[in-house]
Amino acid sequence: MSKRVLILGGARSGKSTFALKEASALAGKKAFLATAEALDDEMAARIARHRSERSPVWDTFEEAVELPALISKVVPDYPVVLIDCLTLWVSNILLRALPFKRYADQFLEAVSGPGMADLYMVSNEVGLGIVPDVPLGRQYRDDLGRLNADIAAAATDVYFMVAGIPMKIKGA
Repeated sequence: MSKRVLILGGARSGKSTFALKEASALAGKKAFLATAEALDDEMAARIARHRSERSPVWDTFEEAVELPALISKVVPDYPVVLIDCLTLWVSNILLRALPFKRYADQFLEAVSGPGMADLYMVSNEVGLGIVPDVPLGRQYRDDLGRLNADIAAAATDVYFMVAGIPMKIKGA
C-alpha cells in the first residue's frame, strides 16, 4: 500500500526540507508539485532557492489552483509525489474567490484514489496563533484547518515539525 504522508508545522519549521529528504529516499520517478506563484521579486527569489535545493531527480510541475487535476495527471507516471504546499494552494483559491469546498473535495478524492503514488503533502498549521482580525483571514485559517484535519484523517502518517524536529503523531 502506498503512503500518504502529511507534514504540518509553522513557518520555517523545516517541513519542506523534511518532506524532500523523506521522499527522496524512496525508489522511483519523482514529481514535485509546487503551488507558489512568483507575484513579486521576493517570492520569485524564494521559488528559485527552493528549485536549487532539489536534486535533478525531481521533475517539477507548477500549479497554483488546479492541483487536483494535476495530481490525477501526474500520479500514473510517478510513484513518488511531493506537494509543497497546501498552505499557498488554499490562499490561491481564496484570493481568486473560487469555491474552496469544491476544490477541497476534489483534492481529497484525487489523493485517495486507488493506485496512488507514495504521496507527501506539506501544509502549515495556522490554528495555533491569534484569531485573524479580518473575515478573509478567519476563513483562510478555518478552511486550511479543516482541510488539514481531513487529510490527516486519511493519511497513513502525519508529522508535526517544530524547530526542524519531526514529531510523528500518526502512523506505525
